Amino acid sequence: MSKKKTMYTLEFPIRSSPAILYEFLSTPVGLQEWFADKVDQRDNLFYFSWNGAPDEAELLEAVENEYVLYRWDHYGDDEYFEFRIEQSPITNETILRITDFADKSEIKDQERLWHSQVADLKHRIGA
Repeated sequence: MSKKKTMYTLEFPIRSSPAILYEFLSTPVGLQEWFADKVDQRDNLFYFSWNGAPDEAELLEAVENEYVLYRWDHYGDDEYFEFRIEQSPITNETILRITDFADKSEIKDQERLWHSQVADLKHRIGA
């Protein structure tokens, strides 16, 4: 029995329409641009690869231009990672909210990794 991971959330303003951002979060082609070296999809399973190291995630739920919910195959049943697209009512800017789970001791490293990956995403989108 693995110990329970801690949920954490990060927010990033992205200069992009929700529709364009959604493509980068929900399709193998989009995810391959910034998230992993290689991404394949079969039905609801996404196969990711970084420097030849594979990982697999199941697409649990998705609502176009709103959010995408995945679960790594090594996560517990109540653990997931989510890309949620929100628009600020005040500035009308698009906000990418990422929710993920990690061991408490690894959250800082995981947050740094997400910041680095989202920087790539922004660069690819031209934001």
